[in-house]
Amino acid sequence: MSDRPSVGAHLARLDRLTPRRRLLWAFVAGGGAAFGHAPWSLWPLTIFGLALVFALSRPLVRSREVAKVWWAAGTGYFGVALSWIIEPFLVDIEVHGWMAPFALVFMAGGLALFWGLAGGAVRRISRGHGAGLAVATGLALVLAGWARGLVFTGFPWALPGHVLIASPALQLAQLGGAMLLSLVVVGLALSLFFALARPWPGLVIWGAAAALPFALGAALMPPPGETQGRPIVRLVQPNIPQAEKWDPVKAPQHFDRLLALSAEPGEPDLVVWPETAVPAWLEEVPHLLPVLSEAAGQRPLVFGINRVEGQRIYNALVLLSPGGEVAEVYDKHHLVPFGEYIPLGDLLGRFGLRGLAQRDGGGFSPGPGARLIDLPGIGPTLPLICYEGIFPGDIAASPARPEVLLLITNDAWFGTVSGPYQHLAQARLRSVEQGLPMVRVANTGVSAVIDPAGRLSGEMPLGTAGIRDVPLPPPLGPTLYSRSGDWPWALLMMLGLVVLALRSRKNPTDKGVDAPGGGV
Repeated sequence: MSDRPSVGAHLARLDRLTPRRRLLWAFVAGGGAAFGHAPWSLWPLTIFGLALVFALSRPLVRSREVAKVWWAAGTGYFGVALSWIIEPFLVDIEVHGWMAPFALVFMAGGLALFWGLAGGAVRRISRGHGAGLAVATGLALVLAGWARGLVFTGFPWALPGHVLIASPALQLAQLGGAMLLSLVVVGLALSLFFALARPWPGLVIWGAAAALPFALGAALMPPPGETQGRPIVRLVQPNIPQAEKWDPVKAPQHFDRLLALSAEPGEPDLVVWPETAVPAWLEEVPHLLPVLSEAAGQRPLVFGINRVEGQRIYNALVLLSPGGEVAEVYDKHHLVPFGEYIPLGDLLGRFGLRGLAQRDGGGFSPGPGARLIDLPGIGPTLPLICYEGIFPGDIAASPARPEVLLLITNDAWFGTVSGPYQHLAQARLRSVEQGLPMVRVANTGVSAVIDPAGRLSGEMPLGTAGIRDVPLPPPLGPTLYSRSGDWPWALLMMLGLVVLALRSRKNPTDKGVDAPGGGV
């Protein structure tokens, strides 16, 4: 027999850690778990990391101590996953650079509160240390991510399930969106703890169970749609650095680049430019609209631009018809808090803080909401601008089912390391959830056409300028998720927590599956 300690013995050592070391290990484990997200896509690290955090929190009996462990883990997780949040402060580093570390620390620590509250609440309703605790923790973590997408206008970025977007399991989003993907990830992570405690046959059973979501996802993968005779969309990616975007000296040459790219040979049916492609106010450039139309070969052109209405400003998407006439204007309605507007700014404006009031030009104003525009030759289209692409609810709010999703964005704000790739990954998720193709055009990349299975075509790498003429894939029929959304899943998980809480009261020790080395 070997004298080497068993896996269970190693796990048992976690019970004896000092509080500080426990929090440090939780922080490290959470940070490691974040490497499951794009661009790294090392999803096994997310599963192992969350399993370790559960192992660290499991022996604790006080809800406050459990909450601290999960908060420390969340701080590490969001600190890595959202490290791109510092990039906007580095555009004008002399003025705003000092804010970057504070932004990251407050963002990571603030979002980690959702994990901390989830972990602490579970310890209050589940007094045992076995399978009941694991199931309750998993449900609470997924619900915390769902709530994060709703509270204070929402920020559902870096959900645990997002790590599966680069895997065949992405197709499960047809059934349950990001919530189902998150349930898979968290479920595999927390069950791994018990599998490691009893490697035989635990790991064998766990491995077989872990393969199921990927096998089911592969089975759900639809074949590529027929694109013969489908509309051709020209994606125009100008690659304008954010620091130069509003420079009055360089703006003309950047505008000329857009015109030249649009005028390259080809026979597209639609030309699309990115968010705020034209660095001016819509009301100031009526004389330029025929020039834009001419560059697009007198074809329909979609472009992003800011516009003014009274004392309010809007981040707009414009559809230009041949001849330079404005056919449609869509105003972004889901704005970035503190980035595009100050929360409660209009209310504060009533008390004399006029610079914060949206109606006084102290930030963008939201448009009236989701609506369809009619793209010639394509049909009803749901426009999305940047941040709106991360909210499945914004797509569900569409007054009718569109033929295609159209997302224009300026990801130059997100840097070049992780932010643009995570934003792209969420666009792929939206297409799979809805069974719809998406046209995604980004200033600095990554631009692509996404089919209903999340496959990319016409992809233009980050940091490059160019065009792609890409046939638009056909849509699929409505998916289960497009019909139901998140609420049925959320209600089922809430019900599950209630049942577990009642069960815990009747059986407070929860010894169905005990600690490493314990009985079954």
